[in-house]
Amino acid sequence: MKRLENARWWVLLLIAALTPTALAQTLDTGDTSWLLTSTALVLFMTIPGLSLFYAGLVRQNNVLSVFMQCFSITCLVTILWLVLGYSLAFGEGSQFVGDLSKFLFNNIEEGTMSGTIPESNFATFQLTFAIITPALIVGGFAERMRFSAILIFTTLWTIIVYSPLCHWVWGGGFLSADGWLGTFTGGLMDFAGGTVVHISAGTAALVAALYLGPRRGFPTTAMIPHNLPFTVVGAGMLWVGWFGFNGGSALAANGDAAMAITVTHISAATAAFTWMVVEWIRFGKPSVLGVVTGMVAGLGSITPASGYVGPAGALVIGLLAGLVCFIATNFLKRTLKIDDSLDVFPVHGIGGILGTLLTAVFASSALGVFGGQEDINIGNQLLAQFIGVVVTVIWVGAVTWLILKVTDMMVKVRVTEDDEIEGLDLSTHNERGYNINY
Repeated sequence: MKRLENARWWVLLLIAALTPTALAQTLDTGDTSWLLTSTALVLFMTIPGLSLFYAGLVRQNNVLSVFMQCFSITCLVTILWLVLGYSLAFGEGSQFVGDLSKFLFNNIEEGTMSGTIPESNFATFQLTFAIITPALIVGGFAERMRFSAILIFTTLWTIIVYSPLCHWVWGGGFLSADGWLGTFTGGLMDFAGGTVVHISAGTAALVAALYLGPRRGFPTTAMIPHNLPFTVVGAGMLWVGWFGFNGGSALAANGDAAMAITVTHISAATAAFTWMVVEWIRFGKPSVLGVVTGMVAGLGSITPASGYVGPAGALVIGLLAGLVCFIATNFLKRTLKIDDSLDVFPVHGIGGILGTLLTAVFASSALGVFGGQEDINIGNQLLAQFIGVVVTVIWVGAVTWLILKVTDMMVKVRVTEDDEIEGLDLSTHNERGYNINY
């Protein structure tokens, strides 16, 4: 009996001795620390970054409504992601959607790993992407959608549109290298969300703008931003937070993360400067609104390419983003007269499409200083990128329209004319953003 007891103690001592070594081989503290930091940076992009950016662009009697919408979406999507969204996006499931194995973060504990990082860290990092995507859509229907409708729309859109799309691209679904598209191309290359975040948000915002119709007075009445300092401060937060958005998508503290941050900064700076110059030539004066909008266009465009391209490629992507998104914004508002209130589609949608397609070009190592480090066939990869863009636009556009129809049957999506005139701060929340007369 005593000999058996001694043997048991030796086994326990052996397990205790081996456990730290096993953990050290699995958990990388550097990777984990970087992803924890990136998670905070991406959440910082929505609250307060995007909130301030958008709030400054609307009129002063709607400023609180935008803050409220971004804040509430953060809370709502967090709950949805825990209950169902994460499982649908990253559960094994099928080529089209994940299963329910991760319902309520089932089996995710302190020691549960996803590669070299805790899965709880990975799930929360992905949550911040799920938060900012519907928050971006707010810019398409700003100043005219009921708050109750926003909550219903966000719930349905996150579960039905975002989570499956995330699974297709990042969860091993049919657009990924491991899925159907990967069988005859390299699969869609989307490092940090060109399709999943920017094209999806831009497309949904455009559909929402068309469905709700223009704001009262558009396009004859000037819709002047009420607080550009808010917008500039929010833009600065977005720029810094984007380092976590793109750099964190490497899921490691390594050279890919470092290069992603480098090219992100180059593209943002180049696009902002390009927009400023083009606007200066076109209208005679450079504007603060123009330079910060160009910055966001550069950030959105480099996002899908950020882990694949080099600095010179980022310079070209930023230059094209500033030019193309400037043209798209003016064409949508001035020619087509579509009231995408805060230019979500021409900046994020067009920028995401541009960046996703250009990834196939500037990721190739065949372009020398203008190329990246990927050994790919440009034509073959361009086909994969094009298919990814088309699938995303069709899926998001069609289902977003259906969700808006369903929401409209449940609660009218658009506020009354009287409420729109009064402003959503008072009519919806019974509060004022400023202690002055409107």
